[in-house]
Amino acid sequence: MSKSLDIIIRALEPDDYLDLATIFSGPNVLDGSLHVPFPAQDVWRRRVENPDTETPRLVATIDAMVVGVISLEIGEGRRRHAGDLELAVRDDYQGRGIGAALMAAIIDLAENWLGLTRLEIVVFTDNTPAITLYKRFDFAVEGTLRNYAYRGGKLVDAYTMARLAPALA
Repeated sequence: MSKSLDIIIRALEPDDYLDLATIFSGPNVLDGSLHVPFPAQDVWRRRVENPDTETPRLVATIDAMVVGVISLEIGEGRRRHAGDLELAVRDDYQGRGIGAALMAAIIDLAENWLGLTRLEIVVFTDNTPAITLYKRFDFAVEGTLRNYAYRGGKLVDAYTMARLAPALA
């Protein structure tokens, strides 16, 4: 029987930059994101030390180590009701409920505290585990972005997915 993980969700802190560098250097995370390989740790330090204060960023920790991160970029003006999500879970912790814990926390924050009624995420069409996770949280595919980004030397497609707050669904 596997031991249950004690996942703690909290705000991203400046000292988390080394863990973020580890997360975003994993092959699975790189394949599923728009990040490029080999960023210097200093890049992550600067991103964490100088955050956009309007963009909530949460992390999942296990034994004080950051193993996942999610951010919510809130729209402006006539898009103030919507938010774009970015989620990453460290390669060796994927499939253990960390993504689900982060999604639940950010959805609660977005809908119950910030009043957002639409959440959006872009995911590569071949990222079946991520698509399955998002569908579990009532995200639906709204369209295909053809030749969306380079990965491994070729252009790949992505889905745009969205979730409407339950009162509007």
